[in-house]
Amino acid sequence: MKEIGLNLYSVRNLIGTEEELIDTAKKLKEMGYSFFQYSGATFDTKRIKRMVDEVGTPVRLTHMDKNRLLTETEKVCEENLYFGNTNIGLGAMSADIINDEKQCKEYIEKYNKAGEIMRKYGCQFYWHHHNFEFIQYNGQTVMDFVIDNAPYINFTLDTYWLQLGGMNVIEYLERLKGRIGCVHLKDYKTKYNTENWKYEPEIESVGYGVMNFQSIINKMREVGVQHYFVEQDNAADYPDTLHQVERSIKYLKENIK
Repeated sequence: MKEIGLNLYSVRNLIGTEEELIDTAKKLKEMGYSFFQYSGATFDTKRIKRMVDEVGTPVRLTHMDKNRLLTETEKVCEENLYFGNTNIGLGAMSADIINDEKQCKEYIEKYNKAGEIMRKYGCQFYWHHHNFEFIQYNGQTVMDFVIDNAPYINFTLDTYWLQLGGMNVIEYLERLKGRIGCVHLKDYKTKYNTENWKYEPEIESVGYGVMNFQSIINKMREVGVQHYFVEQDNAADYPDTLHQVERSIKYLKENIK
């Protein structure tokens, strides 16, 4: 693979100040990362633009405050365009909202309207899903309801959450064809928890877990994915955070054709 990005949420412990952000971005660029998703730190447009200009790594996706997306849609677009980004995302729909069918569908309609406004600015709305979007209302998952009823919502497909939600990643990529310009490449392994005597998933560097990324990425290319972001939620919990995300890009560049 040539062009690979990183969701900066993975290194959120290293981007708290502008100086840290720029220093970390330079190190990530040296590793081979070509662009970023900005999330996991204060949303300051001037700071982000200075990072983009100084380091030369564009921001290709952001996760914005869920309420601002609805109440300040136009301003959110203007802020993102200021530093050159047109892909604007919802990091997560609250689980309590998803558990309430009426409220959930009302919010989906609201976000769809926000997505329609964004199109007028040349921007796209992206919904980052988790596994709980695969609960069902009368035989239809929340995810499928969004696909069928919210044409202005695109998706940041997350390989880990999709598989954890019980879906076949490659088959679901076909379901989302034309709606997934951005993806999170996220791997995991199964770990035994001695406290509750259960086997549980643990997020890993890409290529060090159970996901078959060659097959997955082949399908992603087929269905039109444009921006590939490594995401390792727990990398920030390791003392060697940068090493965790470096393993991912080395694996992708060396092993994925």
